[in-house]
Amino acid sequence: MGCGKSTLGAALATRLAMPFVDLDDYIEERCECTITQIFEKVGESGFREIEQKALRQLAHGPAAVVACGGGTPCFGANMDIMNSHGITIWLTTTAQRIVSRLVLPEQKAKRPLIAAMPDEQILQYVESVMLQRQPSYQQAMLRFDSTYLESPEQIAATASALAQTLKKFF
Repeated sequence: MGCGKSTLGAALATRLAMPFVDLDDYIEERCECTITQIFEKVGESGFREIEQKALRQLAHGPAAVVACGGGTPCFGANMDIMNSHGITIWLTTTAQRIVSRLVLPEQKAKRPLIAAMPDEQILQYVESVMLQRQPSYQQAMLRFDSTYLESPEQIAATASALAQTLKKFF
């Protein structure tokens, strides 16, 4: 969360002339409620079941750039599903950069796992989650630095660099 999956994914999709799907938005549309509401109704484990079903639907649909949630690769067979149906990319940046993005009020409010957390605890949480998720993320086919996404120019340049990197897969 906060590494730039949605921001960079949308820019990359435009660059590649492909559809873009944010997995959380896809789930919200199908469930007709927000991710926060889903967490409140069925908890994290229930959400992860819904998430995996949505991921399977997208895996069998038309080619698209898909931004999954930060926890998606860490549950069930999700990483296997993604690796067998597309090119998986682990976006990397520092914990400090992630925190600078997450503490923005509009970002924090839409993330159930940190919404009620005091800002000063978020860095410790992010570092812990990064360490915990690393074994799953390491299964990605490609690792890419998403540090510079703070302006439209940086987003465009980063998307261009990622598109160039992906050319070896096409």
